[in-house]
Amino acid sequence: MIEAREQKWVAAAKEGDQEAFEELVHLYEKRVLALTQRMCANPEDAAEAAQEAFFAAWQGLKNFRGDSSFSTWLYRLASNACVDQLRREGRRQAAVSLDDEDVNLDIPASILSPQEEAERRELGEQIEAGLQSLPPEYRAVLVLREVQQLRYEEIGKALEMDIGTVKSRISRGRKKLRSFLLAQGNFSSPPSSKGTGKGGCL
Repeated sequence: MIEAREQKWVAAAKEGDQEAFEELVHLYEKRVLALTQRMCANPEDAAEAAQEAFFAAWQGLKNFRGDSSFSTWLYRLASNACVDQLRREGRRQAAVSLDDEDVNLDIPASILSPQEEAERRELGEQIEAGLQSLPPEYRAVLVLREVQQLRYEEIGKALEMDIGTVKSRISRGRKKLRSFLLAQGNFSSPPSSKGTGKGGCL
């Protein structure tokens, strides 16, 4: 089982076993990079933030108590690295859906018509533009929810905040982005009740 192997690698890495830590890097590098790519302005910044996260993990692993899972702790380090970069450079571009149930920007291109593909690209560009107005802390919760599909409790542990704050930031971030997209004509106003379908509205 991967979980058992992970625990074994974590225990060994805490004792200074570099090979064990390399196994953890191989296990999580794609997921961490997917997270940083969504939060950073360009691939170079994303790769640097991912590197910083793994370096911080290696440096701090001896103090990792296991209160949360290793992956949650690693996502926290990656998120912090990205937020630090965003604050330093003032860059605010990312591609993330507004609602993990209502908007999916990862539909394979092969099943889309040319018009649908163009609309998908336009929506992605508008979402990136809308995210420019969000402070890093809003983007952090949205990316963890969207990219890593973490539960509220896991996001709270990753970002060291209570669940109420997580929910509030996700809600506020989505509202701001929804307002932006409504102004751009990309979405219709939401119905008075959610009904039974998802309908693509935010």
